[in-house]
This record gives sequence, C-alpha cells and structure tokens, in this order.
Amino acid sequence: MKHYKHQQAASAKEAASSATSGTSALIAGGTDLLGTLKDEILPTYPDTVIDLKTIPDMDGIAEDGDAVRIGALAKLADVADSDAVKNGCAALAEACARAASPTIRHMGTIGGNACQMHRCWYFRTPDDRFHCKRKGGDWCPARVGDNRYHSIFGDQDGCYAASSHDTAPALVALGATVVTTKREVPAEEFFKANGARSNVLEDGEVVTEFKVPKAAKSAFQKFALRKSIDFPVVNCAVAQGGDGAVRVVLGGVYPAPVRSSEAEAAVAGGVSEQAVAQAGDAAVAACKPLGKNAYKVEIARTLVKRTLMDIA
Repeated sequence: MKHYKHQQAASAKEAASSATSGTSALIAGGTDLLGTLKDEILPTYPDTVIDLKTIPDMDGIAEDGDAVRIGALAKLADVADSDAVKNGCAALAEACARAASPTIRHMGTIGGNACQMHRCWYFRTPDDRFHCKRKGGDWCPARVGDNRYHSIFGDQDGCYAASSHDTAPALVALGATVVTTKREVPAEEFFKANGARSNVLEDGEVVTEFKVPKAAKSAFQKFALRKSIDFPVVNCAVAQGGDGAVRVVLGGVYPAPVRSSEAEAAVAGGVSEQAVAQAGDAAVAACKPLGKNAYKVEIARTLVKRTLMDIA
C-alpha cells in the first residue's frame, strides 16, 4: 500500500467537508476499501483516508413510528440481530445475515455494504490493468469478455457489472430512504453506476442513516456459489405493505437493483402459486443476457418465485 494521511472525523459534517475532492476516501469497517487500496484498482490513490468510526451515535438502531432508523455505522451483524429490524423489516435483517462471513459482518457496516463498489473482476483487477468505462475508459471489457456473473438486463451507461450488495434489494423493496449530509434519497434512486462509485453520492457527501418503513411481510433470498461467504450471483427481496401491494426487487442482475413492476402486477390480486409463477416469468421477460451468463435468467426467475412464496 502507498502512504496516505489518516484523519479521524468527529462528525459526519466534518467528514463530508474533508472529503470534497477525489483525493480522499472514507473508511468505516474497511472490509471493502482496504482491499481496494492494497490492489490499487483505481487510477488515482487517496491522499487522505477519513475514518468514520470515531463519529459518535451513528450506529444506532431504533424504531420511529412506522419505520426503523438505522445509523450508517451499524454493523451488519447488529442489524441482522436487531429485534426491531427482524420484526418490521425482515428482508433487511436476512440480507444482513447472509452478507459475507461472520467475521466481516462484525466489521462491515450497513452503510459500507450499501456503498461498496461493484465486484466486476475487470473493474477489480489489480494495478488498474483494465481501464474500463467506470474508470474513465472507453468501453466495458465484460461486454465481450468473461461475463459469467455480469448483468442480464443490459448496460447502465456502458457498464455491465452486476450489483453485489446484499442490502440493496432489501432497502429498495422496503421503500427505504438513504439520508446523507446533503439530502434524502429514495433507495430506488440511490444505486447507480457513477464513475468508480455504485451510487449517486457526490464528493463531500456522507451517508448518515437509513429510514426503513416497516412492512407487513418481507423476505430475502440469495443464490451464491459458497453460501457461507460469497457475493450473490443473484439475490431477491420482496415486501408487502399493509395495503397488500407487493414490491419485487432483484439484485446481482444489473449495475443497480432491478424493481420489477411486471412481477408486482402479477401478484396484485394475491400471492398464490399461480400468480407467483407468472411473476417469476414476468420478472425476467426483459432480460438480455450476455454470451456466458444466460444461466442467471433461470436463477432470477426461481428466486422471485421462492421469495414471493415466503410471504404467501
């Protein structure tokens, strides 16, 4: 690793004001950033790493009426174990429980998981050997290269990486709001290929908490090669509100989570076996798989059906 200045932030506002240029990086649990720095995957290296763990009271989990407020520094393990989250936002509790390994869940934060960069192996190749579209290059090597784990719904601004955060589809399905030092962003609009970032955050903007509405029922399913630790090949979250309306969201299939209004329409009249089968078909009807990842279409179809049956 190269040398950098380490700064401990006393508040989210201080961290944001110190991160106003691309020459700085934010660190919480460090489970994603440290590997990024060691491998030097980005074309530029930060002069300063700003430590968020020293910010007090940004790791709380508390019920607030019909919602649960979760501080960005809350550990994944703590979110998974929280009774407030398990009772009101079960899909998010399960997503946090399925992320990575026990060791990482006790280090990594929900804010870090939601903000982690994509796991595309071209993007993550050490020493920036593939200067791809996300790093200022002209093209995405995955379009014609080894794209086994990439998008099956086409590209987003030229990028075919697949979202790898387990919390993302759950946050979108539950209708969560991401609170930053500058604004409040619906989770459905938060995740986006944005240069090296996988979200809409700007320089000088720090996530402080998540406001997650409670759902009458919600569920999360994940398909990974190694169940104990791996990133998702495909994951899925569904949530049903008090009015009976269901939200269906897939992850691992596009650079951002994909909410399927077609699948939701299929179960608008109730979550039955027949409706669930139609929802699974509808969720993947618009898929455009690449040369080596057509198998993910059937996984996505099956996960939608299984996750919906969990709330039947």
